[in-house]
Amino acid sequence: MKENKQISILFPFYEGIKYKQLSELACHDLGIDTLCRELTNDNNEQNLIMSVISNMTSDTHVALYRQKVFVDILNLPDLRKQMLELFDKIEFIRNFSTSHIDSDEKLGFWHLIHRLDELDDYISCVEAMRECLSDAKIKSEGLLNVKKYIDDLYEDSCFGEMKKDIAELKARSSNIQSVTLGINVNERFEAVSMGLISVNNKPFKKSSIVSNFADAISSKNKLHDGTEWDGDMHYHHIDKYNSEKLSPLETAGRYMTLKNAPFADKNIRATVFNIPDGDGATNSTFYLDTVLNKMLDSLIKKLRDTLNKYADIAIVNISQIMPEFMYYIRFAEFISRNIERGFKFCEAQLIDSENVSMDAKDIYNLKLAMNLQSADELIYNDLKFDTEHTIYILTGANRGGKTTITQAVGLMFILAQGGIFVPASSFEYKPVDCIYTHFPADEDKTMDLGRLGEECVRFKAIYSECTKDSLLLLNETFSTTSFEEGFYIAKDSVRALLKKQVKTIYNTHMHKLAADVDEMNMKNSGVKVSSLIMKSDNGKRSFKLEIASPEGLSYAKDIAEKYGVTYEMLTN
Repeated sequence: MKENKQISILFPFYEGIKYKQLSELACHDLGIDTLCRELTNDNNEQNLIMSVISNMTSDTHVALYRQKVFVDILNLPDLRKQMLELFDKIEFIRNFSTSHIDSDEKLGFWHLIHRLDELDDYISCVEAMRECLSDAKIKSEGLLNVKKYIDDLYEDSCFGEMKKDIAELKARSSNIQSVTLGINVNERFEAVSMGLISVNNKPFKKSSIVSNFADAISSKNKLHDGTEWDGDMHYHHIDKYNSEKLSPLETAGRYMTLKNAPFADKNIRATVFNIPDGDGATNSTFYLDTVLNKMLDSLIKKLRDTLNKYADIAIVNISQIMPEFMYYIRFAEFISRNIERGFKFCEAQLIDSENVSMDAKDIYNLKLAMNLQSADELIYNDLKFDTEHTIYILTGANRGGKTTITQAVGLMFILAQGGIFVPASSFEYKPVDCIYTHFPADEDKTMDLGRLGEECVRFKAIYSECTKDSLLLLNETFSTTSFEEGFYIAKDSVRALLKKQVKTIYNTHMHKLAADVDEMNMKNSGVKVSSLIMKSDNGKRSFKLEIASPEGLSYAKDIAEKYGVTYEMLTN
């Protein structure tokens, strides 16, 4: 038999791949939690998407592997539709499965038959999935691996044996149409024991009673000699709803009994069978299970062995890969909807360069875009990380888009390394091993150390973890103290980051820090820090980036205008 083989369209099995988990704070700072809620309302799917894109690796094999799978799924909407229908069917089968029941033997034949039907449905799903993945347009290694696995499973001799066994078992079990029972009675005409006479492949036909029990015992000709059934009896439906309650003796015996048989004269009135007390039809089913189990021991054993033999092949591996397909499908639906709305998306391109680690054109913040009515409202920007621009000191007016673009860069790497199209017209990059964020903390997290103390402790922990392959996003770091203190700590921090060559965007209002980039670059570490500004046109926010010297006191002026404390505003 073919052994279970783990298969994945998210994680290629290359040795030595190391993953790093983004912190909860980083996920929140980048808006990944918001993005997941936008993709799906299903909590399980949200958790899956979060777990995939928040586990990062700088290994290019993973990014490329995922990217090619996503391209296939995005470009094949019919495949997405068919897969969703299949997964709905599999989920329905799983939700209403009897396979969680501990003992087939205790619950009997009826449950085994239902499990047989479930397995048969799974086989149909495997066949349908094989057909879906036979599309010649599929090019990705991941989907071709799944197709090969299903083809191998389908062509393997055990799959043919499984189909044959199930077809045979279904034919044998579904051929049971009726059961003939024999009841032994005492002199008071009370049922004392019963036994199974035969299991038949034809149902009894409902008919008028030509000869009945009373008629049978009133004539010596009709009284049957021995216990072998000769077919000379007629069938009458059990009255489930109008039967009277059984006596304690009858109930305790759990037998269907013949009660109140009328034979005061030769005219027959009725023959009434009662079912066990309780919930009627259910008890009747379990009662029949008991009878059938005893008679069909060999069939039930064969059925149970078949289920145990094949369950993992048809169920486990296919079920495991379903969530991974959902990851791609939800993103593909999201990207498709927003492309139709006019938003730009592109397939990220991996680069192999000593000098450039990111070159992005027309990037924008996806989280911001989700709240816009039209793509016409967006402002696009270009940005590059290379040896001349490894650390950016980003300054500009308050509410001028600094935090928005800082977050946008992080999301670009998150999506690209998750294999997903990115919000840009072009995006070339080297995968990062992790993304670290240092955004302002909530008040309740700074009670013990104070804001500045908390910021210092958190920055030190981040610095010790990040590498030259990391991305660090700082948002107003060390801004909660006096300018002199904050500037001193910030400058030393940037110098330390230069030494580690960490790709960084430092969004700050400390314009003097950006003005001192030449001084910090004098002790050359192989990479440089640059001043990046959000331009303002005559005091109006443009939300456009430019590599340039800081614009002086724009921050202070903006704050003064915000709170109405310029000379003109105060005196007028």
